[in-house]
Amino acid sequence: MQTTRTINPTRALRVQRTADRLVESGQFCGIAWKFCQHSQMLSEGESGWLDKPNGQPLMRDALYRIYSMTKPMVSVLALQLVEEGVIRLTDPVDFYLPQFSKLTVLHDDGSESVAQTAMLVEHLLTHRSGLSYDFLPHCAVARLYQSAELVERADRTLEQFVDTVSEFPLAFEPGRQWRYSVATDVLARLLEVATGSSLPQLLQERLFSPCQLKDTAFYIPDNQQSRLATLYGSRQLGQVPELIDYPQPLSLLNADSSHPINSPETFVRGGHGLYSTTEDYQRFLPVLMTGCAPSGERLLSDAMLDLMWANRIPTHQQPLFIGDNPLAGYGWNLTGRVLIDLGAAYSLTLPNEGGWGGAASTYFFVHRESGLNGVVMTQYLGSIVPVGDDLRTAFLQALEC
Repeated sequence: MQTTRTINPTRALRVQRTADRLVESGQFCGIAWKFCQHSQMLSEGESGWLDKPNGQPLMRDALYRIYSMTKPMVSVLALQLVEEGVIRLTDPVDFYLPQFSKLTVLHDDGSESVAQTAMLVEHLLTHRSGLSYDFLPHCAVARLYQSAELVERADRTLEQFVDTVSEFPLAFEPGRQWRYSVATDVLARLLEVATGSSLPQLLQERLFSPCQLKDTAFYIPDNQQSRLATLYGSRQLGQVPELIDYPQPLSLLNADSSHPINSPETFVRGGHGLYSTTEDYQRFLPVLMTGCAPSGERLLSDAMLDLMWANRIPTHQQPLFIGDNPLAGYGWNLTGRVLIDLGAAYSLTLPNEGGWGGAASTYFFVHRESGLNGVVMTQYLGSIVPVGDDLRTAFLQALEC
């Protein structure tokens, strides 16, 4: 039986205070949040500015670049197609994308060898495909991606992006390691080929419409662009993070070349690219917890939820790191992180909590057992401040049975 939580109003003030402190110290321009239990809102608010230079306060319907929070949506889409028998977790990627049929692996000494293991759909969902990301330090394949400006150039279509990925060697044999990567972009293209429909069409029909997400898309119409929160940061999307000191500088950042506002004909990605709002993204979270849209329409079965939530990273491939940053206590399921060792966690959380975040410091968490969930939105690329963890901590400490 699930326990309905209440929120202590005095302790709940810490959520607002935490956000205000981060904004007033100049580390973020604006922060918004929404924490719920199932559909009941327990804490919601905002702090700071949508556009500080022009004195425009942050409003509740602000739009954000959610970057890698695109990934769980694409992963859910893939699992819907698994349920329908359109694809299988065990399908070789090259069955749909023949350009991945002759893979090589780049070794530490610079030599290459033919991959001995096929890349599977399951490997794409769990980031064990052998692919990498431009911004990862200590990875020779990442440097090759950088040379091609893989994620920094938005002028490639999804098909062209994936074709470019296929031209590079793998960082390791599929299935042998966990490495955060462009795997979800490859998955997205695979879904297009398997269904004969575009990724935006699939997402709109299977997720956005059932969940009534009216502001989530790969572009922003001209008449809505004034709602987009200003982007700040310390680096561009594909650049290796540099060491910066606290308090982090609040520097304006132009990301149009990697994340255009209105290029629906070309800019579609599986691993990043969506724009959304706090309200829209929160309406997606029930799918991860119950398999149902807020209306009650079933989008994933209970059996798939159990399969989806199970950690898939074997012990010898743990702990997980993104570059030099540990995902302390977390494994990985078919849609994102999942807490498997509470004793290793670095911030206040719950057993089996899961979720993910985006490069510009957007963040969400869900807890299937209790129905607790939350979304935190801001816009800072390369932040060293764990704003999502900080607000989740402030929220969870205020809960009472």
